[in-house]
Amino acid sequence: MPELPEVETTLRGVEPHLKDQCIKSISIFQPQLRWPVSKQLSSLKGAKVTVLKRRAKYLLIEVTGGTIAEKKAGTAHIIIHLGMSGSLRIVDAKTLREKHDHIDFFLSTGKIMRYHDPRRFGAVLWTDLPPAQHELLSKLGPEPLDNTFDGAHLFKASRNRKVAVKNLIMDGHIVVGVGNIYASEALFLAKVRPGVAAGRISAKKYAAIADAIKNVLSNAIAMGGTTLRDFVNTEGKPGYFQQTLNVYGRKNEACNLCGTTIQMKVIGQRSTFYCPTCQR
Repeated sequence: MPELPEVETTLRGVEPHLKDQCIKSISIFQPQLRWPVSKQLSSLKGAKVTVLKRRAKYLLIEVTGGTIAEKKAGTAHIIIHLGMSGSLRIVDAKTLREKHDHIDFFLSTGKIMRYHDPRRFGAVLWTDLPPAQHELLSKLGPEPLDNTFDGAHLFKASRNRKVAVKNLIMDGHIVVGVGNIYASEALFLAKVRPGVAAGRISAKKYAAIADAIKNVLSNAIAMGGTTLRDFVNTEGKPGYFQQTLNVYGRKNEACNLCGTTIQMKVIGQRSTFYCPTCQR
């Protein structure tokens, strides 16, 4: 599924096409995704896109004016989650819809932002409250690339925890956006075995883990996200970070550092890859 770097890549792809543009209309062809598509989207006709942000794996599109000017402060947010197979593309108005194109946002430029989602596990929602108050966002942990996230934060959260360290760093209440791929990669860089109990790891090791998370996510964003199954960016092209993966998906292959065979085990119902020599 699209992880934080893929969502950030999508944000950077659509932002130049949406910011300061008006939404002329919205066509909803499939009203049922993971949750029902918010009916209030119809109130965004004529609204202007002012700010685009990302929170965890959610895209937040702030709009003002239009028919929502009659409601409260006249500001609302579209909340988009790409689920397991979703993507956003900017297309010409005459571009024919494909089978799994579920929502079209018609822009004042004459372009369309098109939401595509074969598995329909994503979401397109609306709120006129501050996004941080939305039930999907209100209990999320810090962003991994913010200064508020560091090894001390992880060390504090891990005390007396028997859960595997990989599961700890994938817990969105502790830190957001560290999905399965990047958790495996970060622990490899930090030289920590993913199944070790979180409470047994030292503050020094957690500092290394936090730095590794920042590095692997930053590198993935710079390379345009990871190509895994369904993800493509806003131009319909895949990302390229997969070419640099050290352990994920490399079961029985040689470690790039020491030559030991990469192992795979299931932790928290997810395939987990690691080097038994490099990671202790």
